[in-house]
This record gives sequence, C-alpha cells and structure tokens, in this order.
Amino acid sequence: MTNKLYYKDAYLQSFSAKIVDQKQNYVVLSDTAFYPTGGGQPHDFGHLNGVAVTNVEVVDGEIRHFLVEALPENTFEVEGIIDWKRRFDHMQQHTGQHILTAAFDNLFGFKTVSFHLGKDTATIDLDISAVSEQQLKEVELHANQIILENHPIETKWVTEKELDQFALRKTTTVKEDIRLVIIPEFDYNACGGTHPKETGQVGLIKILQTEKQKHLTRVEFVCGERVITHLHRKQQVILDLISTLSSPEEKLGEAVRTLLENGKSTDKQVSELKEVLLKYEAKELIEKEQGSIITSAFQNRSIQELQRLAKILVAESPETLCLLVSENDGRIQIVAAKGNSVKQSMKELITSLLPLFNGKGGGNDTMAQGGGEALLSSEQLLTKSLEFIQS
Repeated sequence: MTNKLYYKDAYLQSFSAKIVDQKQNYVVLSDTAFYPTGGGQPHDFGHLNGVAVTNVEVVDGEIRHFLVEALPENTFEVEGIIDWKRRFDHMQQHTGQHILTAAFDNLFGFKTVSFHLGKDTATIDLDISAVSEQQLKEVELHANQIILENHPIETKWVTEKELDQFALRKTTTVKEDIRLVIIPEFDYNACGGTHPKETGQVGLIKILQTEKQKHLTRVEFVCGERVITHLHRKQQVILDLISTLSSPEEKLGEAVRTLLENGKSTDKQVSELKEVLLKYEAKELIEKEQGSIITSAFQNRSIQELQRLAKILVAESPETLCLLVSENDGRIQIVAAKGNSVKQSMKELITSLLPLFNGKGGGNDTMAQGGGEALLSSEQLLTKSLEFIQS
C-alpha cells in the first residue's frame, strides 16, 4: 500500500480516513497524516478517535498505526489528530540537518553519511576523521545565514529519469515515488521527511559537540526551540555554579580548576593520614597478638583498607600470617596475607574458605582475598580459617 497523504502537507494537523485493516494493536487507514519512522526521523504521536497512537511504522508496504488500546468494534472511520508540537520540532530538526549537511559539503566537501533525530538532540555522521573548531564555526555561521535569509523550501515528485535535472547532494536508491526536498541554489535532496515551507522556521542551529566514530566524525546539534531548551538548561547550571562558587561567570573555569586542585591536595593529605593511622593500627595489632598469626574483625572496612593493613602487618613482621575480616551490609570479606618467613599458601587458604559464604575471590600465595554473603559471623570465619591453617 502506498500512502502519500502525510507527504502532501506537513502542516496538516487533523484528517479523516477509513479503516482498511484493524488488528488488536494497530490499524491501517485509507489515508493518513501520521509520519512513519524512516530516514532518521521518528514517527508522529497523536490520536485516532481519541485513542493514543504510540508508534507508526511501514510494514509490508502498509502504514501501521499502533494504538495504546484497540478501537471499538464496528469502527469504520476515524478522525486523526497529530501531536503538532512533536511534528513541528521534527520539522525543525530534519530541515536543520539538511541545511547543516549542505553547509559542510559546500564549504569543505565533507559528506554526511547518516542522520539520527533523537529526543533531545540530533546527530549527523560526516565521512571525515576530524573537523576543526574553526570549520565548525564557519559551518554554523553559514547554516544560520541560510536560515536568516528565509529561503523557500520546495517539495517535488519526480521520476527516476527526471533525477538528472537536479544536482542531488546524494544519490538515491529509490526507483519510483521519488520526492525531492529543495532549497533553491543551496540544497537538493531526495527525502521523505517533514519540513517547513521556509528555512526561517528552523529558527536557529547550534552545534553542541563532535565525537570521533571510527573513521567518521559525529556532529551533535539542536535546532529551533531545542536551542532555547538547551540554553535555559545550561544557564541554570551556570547560575547554580555562580552561586555555589561565589564567582562571576567569566571566572567559573578558573574557580573550578582551583577547587579541583584543592580537592586533589586534600585527597592526598587524607590518603597520607590514613596511611599513618594504618601503621599505628598495625603496630597495635602486632603488640596485642604477639604471635605468628594475627587476626582481627572489623565493621564496614573496605577490601582496599584490609589489603593495605595486611601489607603493613606482614612488612613489619615477616614471620607473621594475618587474617582480617569485615562485615559490610550483609556481606563478609576476608584478606589473608603472610610474611616472607611463612610457607602457607594464602590463595589455597582463601579458596578453601569461599564455599562457606558463597564467595568469590583471588590472589596469590602471598596475599589473597574473597567476599560473599554473610552466612557466618566474622568470628566464625576466623575460627574456620585457623582450623584450616592448623590442619
């Protein structure tokens, strides 16, 4: 089934049509103004007889309107209403893509190989590995000049033979029902998307960022009302930063860098102090145990802290074997380490203990660790560890 109604007038917001086929979750109409997903542009939202349309797709040559619920039985005709805000947003983004693509091509010969219209932003992939900041500025300026000049946007149906009359930016594989979208003397494109009547209705184009995609460059951008939305969002972030950092906008970068540098300095000091405390803790444990095996149970100590404490213990007392256990939110962790004078394998020890708490772990003969469910207490796990060592 070929249906061109949605091509005829992008501004059509309501229509009447007969039901050609009706299934449990979709209907096919004699005519439709709903745009189906295709060409990088998402489908329209709207209603049929008040029932929400959640998706529109071309399947087996027919346009299927998927509904949130089935229409009443014996419904033969529907009134369709398009979600105009979504439709016009898509018109702005898709036309902005045409303009941006043409600007990249006209200025630098960069070809667009794909287009995606997302919920918040749109992207094009350029067949070039890198684009400079200066090139982006020139393209953005050129694209917005085309918008400002308010060029007409024409649509034209042609045959395959008639394509030679137009300097298409990209060859099309379509053989029939070929629809051209034309900005005279600027861009000629085979396209089935929805577009406004003049470039001025795109409003504005803003390139947000670029990203390398293998041998391509992905350009992220917004058009029209989305530019205002992004500007508002960024302005709110800036105002929050100005208030939080007590800094004017032009000095925010400097204020953030200073904050990060101070944070790194503080983190370093905290790390050094933790190291001092761990050494004192290790000294106390060695003096307290006064034996060849040091054991200790903790609450809410990270595995990294246990490992560091264990390293200090065996470094200070090479003839020592240490077992450190911590319970954290229903989980239990154990670290086993030995000094150079001890022959016991810590990896073998931990491997034997893992089934006791459905644990996972690893390590080597000098130090190993494991963690799992707290199926037994810290004291019970230490007892089991000692039993294994003694056996």
